Amino acid sequence: MSQGRPGEPIEDRGIVTRGADWALNFVERTGNRLPDPITLFVIFMGMVLLASWIATWLDLSAVHPGTSEEINAVNLLTAESIRRILVEMPRTFTDFPPLGLVLVVMIGIGVAERTGLIETSLKAFVSSVPNWLVTTALVLGGLLSSLAVDAGYVVLIPLGAVIFHGMGRHPIAGLAAAFAGVSGGFSSNLILTALDPLLAGFTEPAAQVVDPTYTVAATANWYIMAALVPVFTIGGTLVTEKILEPRLGEYTGGLEIEEQEALTMVERRGLWAAGLTVLATLAVIGWMAIPVDGVLRGEGGEIDPLLSSIVALMLFVFFLPGLVYGMVTGKIKSDKEVASMTSETMASMGAYIVLAFVAAHFIAFFNWSNLGLILAISGADGLRAIGFTGLPLITAFILVSGFINLFIGSASAKWAIMAPVFVPMLMLLGYSPELTQAAYRIGDSFTNILTPLLPYYPLVIIFAQKYEKDIGLGTLISAMLPYSVVFAFTAVPMLLLWVWLGIPLGPDAPLEYIP
Repeated sequence: MSQGRPGEPIEDRGIVTRGADWALNFVERTGNRLPDPITLFVIFMGMVLLASWIATWLDLSAVHPGTSEEINAVNLLTAESIRRILVEMPRTFTDFPPLGLVLVVMIGIGVAERTGLIETSLKAFVSSVPNWLVTTALVLGGLLSSLAVDAGYVVLIPLGAVIFHGMGRHPIAGLAAAFAGVSGGFSSNLILTALDPLLAGFTEPAAQVVDPTYTVAATANWYIMAALVPVFTIGGTLVTEKILEPRLGEYTGGLEIEEQEALTMVERRGLWAAGLTVLATLAVIGWMAIPVDGVLRGEGGEIDPLLSSIVALMLFVFFLPGLVYGMVTGKIKSDKEVASMTSETMASMGAYIVLAFVAAHFIAFFNWSNLGLILAISGADGLRAIGFTGLPLITAFILVSGFINLFIGSASAKWAIMAPVFVPMLMLLGYSPELTQAAYRIGDSFTNILTPLLPYYPLVIIFAQKYEKDIGLGTLISAMLPYSVVFAFTAVPMLLLWVWLGIPLGPDAPLEYIP
């Protein structure tokens, strides 16, 4: 028997299940008693301002392990800091990383949505894919979306909700499944992503503190990260179907599930034309990206320009097929319809824009105060002082990485701080830099879906509120907590087993450091 709405009693489920439901319901109720997310971020801003004053009064500081520079807490209530807050307010808002990405991609998605292309495509998808495979495909798609940097947050998460809603399943479950794949399993992928060379670039100089000749390849963690993909896919599928959907029960929100009708001949023609447009667009992108001297390749054939262009390219991948579909089906008769569609899309993003404004300033305050840096460095020093050795140290390091991830969202920013401490320390204990980096990547991922400090968390809440207007941080965190637990309890033992069996983490990547 399904539980129905969260908080209702369960009579016929085991004591462990009832205990888990009670814990999740407690998290949800407690979190949802909090104010609206916009108000909450304003409160957080005030708390950071006050904490910065207290930290300065207590003379809190830490020594940066990479530069040996003393990091002091900065009082944001001084005249100088207040001037900075006011002068940089417009730039703080416009420089918020997700803002440009979201708005640019949404121009293309808006045209594809308002011409009916997305709805028609989902009709075709629902009619051709069996129910048992949809959840798995959604989680897997989220895991692989890190190839497109952060675009999965903007595209796949709302798409998961739409797909589940169209199939008569709870849309929040679809949103959560996609969010778990995109964010909870961010580091894992079957192929290399932009994160691999980025992290290796910090690991190598940290290793050279001990061994000046040591090099770390971008492929250092390829094998273990690829192996985590099926593990996370299965885990995410089971959590969605065995825990979250029974807990959510039947969807009784404001959006009704429309009866799905067969595709009309006009819709089929439009879908074929849009599909050919997608292929043509991808062919042009391939022509610009595949040749070593292509437009989207840098000097020496580097693919950095391609990776940096993903957001702009996705605009065209959605906009052009949507445009063609609208012209074929008669939804677009002139440029006025296109302009109207894009304007309506931007208007619908008003709630997110306001939320992004306060979230951007909260994160900026946290960074300007140096509280995040001091917390991260102190946590690293505390772990080093514990005196663990061997696999318990690796496990403790993963947990510390996950904890720090609750406060500093950027994977590269945290690793820039932690690598100079832990890479040399574990090298002296006999563990390779590649292993330390892999442990960090696991810890850096599974708590992403629990922290409001993740820059995209406000966006996910806005997506969810389309289906449940009163949804808050508590509901979202309680929905994502089982994914975080399952990902942690599978990835950590898997890495330890990997080390125990002596399996390479990547091509020519050792597990042990032998000077």
